[in-house]
Amino acid sequence: MFWERGFRDPHLVKRIIEKIREAAPKRDVVKICHVCGTHEWVISHYGIRSLLPETVDVVAGPGCPVCVTPAAEVDEAIEAALRGAVLACFGDVIRVPGSNMSPMEAKVKGAEVRVVYSVTDAVKMAEREPNKDFVFFAIGFETTAPSTAAEILKGSPRNLSFLVSHRLIPPVMELMLGIGDLQIDAFIAPGHVSTIIGLEPYEIFPKAYRMPTIIAGFEPVDVLLAIYMALKQIRDGRAALENEYNRAVRREGNVRAKDLMRRVFNVVGGSWRGIGRVPDSTLTLREEYAKYDAREKYGIKILSGRDVRPGCQCHLVIVGKIKPTECPLFMRACTPQKPVGPCMVGIEGTCRIWAVTRQQLSRGNRFEEG
Repeated sequence: MFWERGFRDPHLVKRIIEKIREAAPKRDVVKICHVCGTHEWVISHYGIRSLLPETVDVVAGPGCPVCVTPAAEVDEAIEAALRGAVLACFGDVIRVPGSNMSPMEAKVKGAEVRVVYSVTDAVKMAEREPNKDFVFFAIGFETTAPSTAAEILKGSPRNLSFLVSHRLIPPVMELMLGIGDLQIDAFIAPGHVSTIIGLEPYEIFPKAYRMPTIIAGFEPVDVLLAIYMALKQIRDGRAALENEYNRAVRREGNVRAKDLMRRVFNVVGGSWRGIGRVPDSTLTLREEYAKYDAREKYGIKILSGRDVRPGCQCHLVIVGKIKPTECPLFMRACTPQKPVGPCMVGIEGTCRIWAVTRQQLSRGNRFEEG
């Protein structure tokens, strides 16, 4: 089968690993930061870190949308539900902690919370039950924001409003470069996001910061090639934007999806859990769509919340300062079954990915290809 032959072929992997070893520095450690939960899953699932030289450190950045949604916005969603709205949210959102409780805990207290697989599911629920008010908790990066915009432009049911919590990836990548004690030598940019936004938003990194930046796909060979491409740039003393995932990502991105976002949303500064305020990184509804805004409809505006619980180190994991195993709660007080922080909740959270990988290995399970 070509898919496995082409992108999971062990002979090709060995050849790329040899090239990586040739390009890797002999003494100084190079830190390559990816910003995608799916990339982290591939890296952990296939044991890619174990194949790399000791001088190549691949760290996970803020690539999990559930993990970086601040507690205050989770609190807003819970408040809407406690006031009588039906809260529609994605499956991993239901357990993400707010300041005092998660949506699941709010459900135990009597709030009506339903899991949906897409914004379209929320629309269909609202159409089927016109006597109830629904709020869709719109979490996600540039990949999911166009779907929210499309439903709003089509004219959603009057009993459906949106708690918009979409965030943009390039601004937070730029902010990470200003964190004083965080050394980053190259970026691997997320393929899913890049199919929407294209190449242009990443050009600032090689041009202004001399930062090698590689857009990568999601197969083991994709990730290994991206690591090699970054190392080769570092070795050669150059910085460029390269598109490893050219079978899916075009320079202009998805023009129609970008137009949908421009028509529906304004770009403003906003808070990210574990990071703080990031300029020009969050989306809000334009004034002409205020009737769909759950914050306006329910008069909810929570300005601050408790993002970090005692002992939890999610805020350091999110920006790649520490590995999950360096958190004292990891797989002790904080497990996938009983998560403390958002990094153990989100299916793209680094802590959850590491924990699930460890559990599968300890059981001797053979990973399924997927």
